[in-house]
Amino acid sequence: MLEIAGIGPVPFVAMMLADAGADVLRIDRVGSETWWGIDKELLRRDLVNRGRRSVAVDLKNPDGVEMILKLAEGAHGLVEGFRPGVAERLGIGPERCFERNPGLVYGRMTGWGQSGRYAKTAGHDINYIALSGALDLIGRAGDAPVPPVNLVGDFGGGGMLLAFGMVCAFLEQKRSGLGQVVDAAMVDGAALLTTFVRGMKEMGLWQRSRGENLIDTGAPFYEVYATADDRYIAVGAIEPQFYGELLRLTGIDSEGLPAQMDETQWPAMKERFAAVFATRTRDEWCQLLDGTDACFSPVLSMEEAVTHPHNLDRSTFVEVDRVVQPAPAPRFSRTQGVVQMSPPVPGEHGVEALRDWGIGSDEISRLQGAGVIEVS
Repeated sequence: MLEIAGIGPVPFVAMMLADAGADVLRIDRVGSETWWGIDKELLRRDLVNRGRRSVAVDLKNPDGVEMILKLAEGAHGLVEGFRPGVAERLGIGPERCFERNPGLVYGRMTGWGQSGRYAKTAGHDINYIALSGALDLIGRAGDAPVPPVNLVGDFGGGGMLLAFGMVCAFLEQKRSGLGQVVDAAMVDGAALLTTFVRGMKEMGLWQRSRGENLIDTGAPFYEVYATADDRYIAVGAIEPQFYGELLRLTGIDSEGLPAQMDETQWPAMKERFAAVFATRTRDEWCQLLDGTDACFSPVLSMEEAVTHPHNLDRSTFVEVDRVVQPAPAPRFSRTQGVVQMSPPVPGEHGVEALRDWGIGSDEISRLQGAGVIEVS
C-alpha cells in the first residue's frame, strides 16, 4: 500500500495497516520541513509513522508524479490526506491512478469530506467534532465543552474509520476485482461515534444538559473523584449489583442514600461520594477496590499506564528500539500484529524500497541525480 505522507489520521491509518502486516510505502516530500522545526532525527520517535519505509519524492516534478503512478500500478491501496482537488492538481488523483490500476482502493482522509460547502476550507479536530455534535456532549455541567485532545476527530472518527473503510474495500475488491474511492471525513466519523448517545436520547434516557446524564459525569456512580493525595480515581458502577458492591466496599451507607436512579438527588450524592473518596489516597483505594466488581480504576498518567500490572499482563505497551509505545491492536489468534520497524527519517529507504517495488536501479539513479527523489 502507498501512503502519501500527511499528518494525524493519515499516518494513523497507515500505522494500523502496517501493524497488521501490510507492506506500506510512505511517500514523503523532498525537502519537506519538519513540524515545529524539530531536528529530523527526532522523527524516529514520531510513533504514528512506525512500521513502514520512506521514499522522499518531489510531487511537483512530472517524473515524481510518474513514479507515484508507476508504484500505484502494483499497489492494493493508496491513502492521502490532501484538501479536495489537490491530488488531482498534482496528477495523482483517483482517475489517474485507476487508469493504471483499476483494482486500486484509493483512501481519502479529510475533515469535511470531498463534498459539501466546507469541503475546501481549513479546519482541525476541534472544528469537525464541534459540527458533528460530539463536542457538545463532553464536559462538566455548567462549563464549556472540553475537547478530548484529538482522539475523537483525528483518530476515532478519522483514522480508524478510514482504516475500516480500506479493509471493507479490500474485501469487496476480492469479489469484483475493482477498486473504489473511500471518502473518509472526520465530521462524518465523529457523528457516527455519537450513534449510541443519539439512541439514548431517542429512548428518553439522555434528556438533560451536558454533564448531567448517566455517563457524562452527571451520575455519582459514573464519575472521576479526587483522592487525599490530589490524584484521581474513576468509578463506573452503573448496574445495580456493581453499584451495591461499590457502596459496600467503600462503606458508603446505602440505607441513607436516595435511590440510585433518582436524578434529582445526583448532585447531593456526588458531594457525598466526593467526601468519602477524599479520605484516602489513590493507592489506598486501589488496595481496597482493585480486582472487585465495583467498576473501579485509578486514573493513570501515560507513564504510569506502561507499568500497571494489567497492562503488563496484556503486553499493552511494547518497547521498540528503546522507545515504549502502544502495542498493535486488536489481537489476532494466528496472525498477531507486530511493529515492523521504528519510524523512518523521510527518504531513508529510497533505493532499497523502490527496488523492492519494481523500480529499476538505473531509473532510481536517474531520479536521484535529477533531484526527483531524495535519499537520507
